[in-house]
Amino acid sequence: MTAIPRAPLILGLAGLIPFLWGALTYLSPAAQAWGAAALGPRFVGPYVQIAYGQIILAFMSGVLWGFATKADDRRAATGYVLAVLPALWAFFMTGGGPTGAAINLIFGFLGLLMLDAAFASWGLAPVWWMRLRLLLTAVVTICLAVGAFL
Repeated sequence: MTAIPRAPLILGLAGLIPFLWGALTYLSPAAQAWGAAALGPRFVGPYVQIAYGQIILAFMSGVLWGFATKADDRRAATGYVLAVLPALWAFFMTGGGPTGAAINLIFGFLGLLMLDAAFASWGLAPVWWMRLRLLLTAVVTICLAVGAFL
């Protein structure tokens, strides 16, 4: 098993901060009050998680698109089509209130994980990719679940 390189691991973990912060501000009225006063109401609870979740799903579409460039023929075409799905999901499925948006983001990140696995199985992703994606997806879905189900 190949270790996750340090830079992607650190950057991936740092990318969890808005999800973790959103979950904390759901669970802690003091953190929510401080965050709303110091950062603004868009940067606490569901608002930070939903906005950032949309951005990350769109970003991950770009990552998958990059993987698709390594393929050829029909697999490349399939890869390009699959690569746009996370961004489209984020665009179309995150309206209708914070609970529904959080649940749809959970499904979006779980679907993204399946796409990651497909690209990895085709040999288009780095050998360490799934280890990183499993870790990040687990934390993201737990954080989103705090807002959706608690």
